[in-house]
Amino acid sequence: MSQTLSGPDYGPESDDGPSGDPSQLIILLHGLGADGQNLIGLAPHLARTLPRARFVAPDAPFPCDMAPMGRQWFSFGDRSPEQLIAGVETAAPILDAFIDAEQENCNIAPSQTAIVGFSQGTMMALHVALRRSEPVAAIVGFSGRLMAGDRLASELRSRPPTLLIHGDADPVVPFESLAAASKGLEDADVAVTTIVRPGLGHAIDEHGLSSGGAFLQEHLGD
Repeated sequence: MSQTLSGPDYGPESDDGPSGDPSQLIILLHGLGADGQNLIGLAPHLARTLPRARFVAPDAPFPCDMAPMGRQWFSFGDRSPEQLIAGVETAAPILDAFIDAEQENCNIAPSQTAIVGFSQGTMMALHVALRRSEPVAAIVGFSGRLMAGDRLASELRSRPPTLLIHGDADPVVPFESLAAASKGLEDADVAVTTIVRPGLGHAIDEHGLSSGGAFLQEHLGD
């Protein structure tokens, strides 16, 4: 794909390494109608436990076709499964190339890279990371879905540990998506942990964010 992604970045907070270079890379993927600025605000909170990490939140490649502003990874204008999957597959190589470029630019290995997504960003994180030949260290997904789950077993190339967090009052991405995603990952032998946030809508709350940070710290290490 000819498109290249860019967006805001943050960190590392600690400069005790060689030349202050980061030792971990965390890619933050925003939801429909937002942009990288929407998620880069998570970085200072996650950096409390990951001070050596570089955080980058790319803007999705396409203008949002359901709002006058914001970006999208793929369109929800036609919600037929065929069109949604086609949209995911169009965006996937663009995101895949961005991950490769960031790892090369920062000289950070896949084993020290993690992907955090919200909503449509979670859908992209799961689709792309599970199909990369070299596994990232972890995936954290908030309020998302597993797309093309019926094809995962035949297309899967890596099994990074995955944490999925979802509010049970989500009016945008149905709460039932959590169980469906968990089953799809388990059926593909991907280690998955789920957290239900009672009464939470389509959002990330403090408990979910702290849980995600602990999960990243566990799998990225120092």
